[in-house]
Order: sequence, then structure tokens, then C-alpha cells
Amino acid sequence: MFVRRKHNRSGTVSVVIVDKQKGVYREVRVIGTSSKESEVAEYIEQGKDWIRQQNVLPDMFDKYEREKAERETVEYFFNHIEKILLNGTQLLLNRVYCQTGFDRINDHILKDLVIARICQPRSKAATVDYLKSYYDEDVDLDKIYRYLDILESREQTKVQEISVSHTLKLLGGKIELVFYDVTTLYFETDYGDELRKAGFSKDGKHSQPQIVLGLLVSSGGYPLAYSIHEGNKYEGHTMLPAVEDFVKKFELKDFVVVADSGLMNKDNITELESKRYKYILGARIKTESQSVQSWITERLFLRISKNRTRKIDYRLFG
Repeated sequence: MFVRRKHNRSGTVSVVIVDKQKGVYREVRVIGTSSKESEVAEYIEQGKDWIRQQNVLPDMFDKYEREKAERETVEYFFNHIEKILLNGTQLLLNRVYCQTGFDRINDHILKDLVIARICQPRSKAATVDYLKSYYDEDVDLDKIYRYLDILESREQTKVQEISVSHTLKLLGGKIELVFYDVTTLYFETDYGDELRKAGFSKDGKHSQPQIVLGLLVSSGGYPLAYSIHEGNKYEGHTMLPAVEDFVKKFELKDFVVVADSGLMNKDNITELESKRYKYILGARIKTESQSVQSWITERLFLRISKNRTRKIDYRLFG
């Protein structure tokens, strides 16, 4: 509805309320008639007020009806939900999985295991329940166990090649640093075998059989290779075979090996130097010989002098 000025033959002006429905105009109400412009202006304002008053109740009623209908729709929707799939992380990680290149492995079980391991790291049996509950994925537990054998025997090399290829892409085509470290994984059993053996456990489970897992990564923590060893094997003897195998397989050149002091024993250092590998030895300065401490101190103070600063972090020597 709107206000209209209607000119009469007598010279007066009538102020009327007009409504339009289906293309037809209809006069709803006459507010007033006058020949004076001031009165006409007053009638126009009265007409506008009358329209506003007429719209109050219908708008409130319509709003109530709309809200009621919305509530009923929402209640119906929630009352008839059978399951909820929280698959937002899956949508994101699926894309990352493909961008990394692992979609070249034509087996969806690997993708399910990788995504589940990132979102909810659990046992294989619990992973099956997680995939069903959150992603509505029916994965048979026995099929997962069989696939792990396939992954180890046939697809491990392909997985490594994809990982290294992606790492090279991220690092500009060159791997300059390789970091090596080990950990131990124990088993909830009292019986061992030729691989699972009791040894020094980083988890404090010295009475249970374990394996030693070595991991080789690049700068940024991108995985390059891993190796599995007997649980009682000295960790210092696992590094060089892993490094040499990776260097040979991917023709790595001009790189630096980084490891902590537990892995950089004298035999490893001698072997690295004989092969002309560059390396960085992680160790506590206070445990080194006096000659090594003096060498480090001289270079530290030389650097301080060049930088013209007197601030020294004495924690380096503690």
C-alpha cells in the first residue's frame, strides 16, 4: 500500500490509500480532502502512519508463523537423523593425500589408515570402529592386516619414492640435510621372536619384547626412509646402513648427516669420514675433551667480537 494525491474537478486534492493486488489498483481509504497545501501535507503524513499501523499486526503474525514453521522443520530434521558423519577433516586430508601423490597407490585402505592415523591414532581394531562411526566406511579388520603384509612386501618402495619425490618438490629439488634418530616400540606380550627382543626401552618397558625403529627425515621433518631392527640391537649400528641405502637408492650428493651423540660414536664417525660424508655431531660441550671445548670457545668469542656484542649464553657450556 502507498499514499496517493488525487486531484478533484473542484480543485481540491484528496489523499487516499491505494493498494495493488495482481496488477489492479484499489482505493482502500480516503484520509482527507483539502484545497490547502499545508492540510494536504498533513493528510499525507496521516496516511503514512495509517499504513504503518496496518502493517504492524500482519507482520508480527507472519513472523510468528514463519518462526513456528522453521521450528517445526528443524525439530523434524533432528528427530529423524539416523547418523552424523563428521567428515570435514576427511575432505581436507583426502585432497592433501592426493596432492602428495599417494593416490597413485590404487588401494583405498592405505588412505583410510593414513587419515585415521592423523585424526585418531588408535589400534587397528579401534580404527575400524572409528572409520565406521565417523565416515561410514566399512573396512574389514582382517583385510587391514592382510594389506599391511602387502604394504611391507610390495608397496613399501613405491610409498618411499612418492614421499621422497614430494619432499624434493618442496625443497627445491635438493636434499641438503638428513636427520636420523631411533625409537623403540614395545609389544604387550611376554614372548618374543627373532625380531621382537628385550632391550633398552625408551618407554621404560625393559621386560617386554620390542623392536628398534630408525627414521630418516629431511629438513622440515619430511620422511625419507625408515628401518626396523631387532629389539636388542645397539642403536648406533642402525644409522649408517639406513643412510647408505638411501644415498645409493636416490643418488644423494652434497648432503649433511645430522644425529645426536648416542648415534655418532667413534666407529660411525670414522666410517662417515672414510666415505667423505659431511656430518653434524650433537653433543654436550661439557662432556667433550678440553681441546674440543677450547676450539668451540675460540670460535664463539671470535663471532662475538665480529658482532660487537658482549652477550654470551653460558648455558652452552652447562
